[in-house]
Amino acid sequence: MYMSTVFGNLLIILAVSLDPHLHTPMYFFLSNLSLVDICFTSTTIPKMLLNIQTQSKVITYECCITQMYFFVLFAGLDDFLLSVMAYDRYVAICHPLHYMVIMNRQLCGLLVLVSWLMIVFLFYCTSVGVYLTSAASHSSYSSATASVMYTVVTPMLNPFIYSLRNKDIKRALKAFFFRGSAVKDQLSWG
Repeated sequence: MYMSTVFGNLLIILAVSLDPHLHTPMYFFLSNLSLVDICFTSTTIPKMLLNIQTQSKVITYECCITQMYFFVLFAGLDDFLLSVMAYDRYVAICHPLHYMVIMNRQLCGLLVLVSWLMIVFLFYCTSVGVYLTSAASHSSYSSATASVMYTVVTPMLNPFIYSLRNKDIKRALKAFFFRGSAVKDQLSWG
């Protein structure tokens, strides 16, 4: 599931980066969401996989705090980017004639930058408190199941939900892979 998450999100970033037709605000935000999803899952899943492999649940205090910081950072950033994407769709639907003027390159960059910046202030402080004072009444099995759902399953499905079902992304990926196989064929004949 982790490799599927990373691979799917990397494909989206690659498609948006390489296809000039996808250099629009919507795809700019989607590629940022894909990057954040990779970072989000990479904060916890590698350590979890190591723990499963070694049958050890040990983590140092420093590693735990660092992991929690980045986990909350990327979870909040995910939320902010989804909000920015909702605003982008609002402008596209409600103000279609002014869309390119409103959603210019500077505003898109500013929206992503702002998402990357208060996240620290808004989510970091409140989420650390929630995690440090979690109630002991929950079973460890239900907590682990819930954790896997929002740390692994959701980021794995995001590429399919937001992009890989999209015809423009499919077209860009087909062009990329077709171009790659054409180059490989030329090299084998040359």
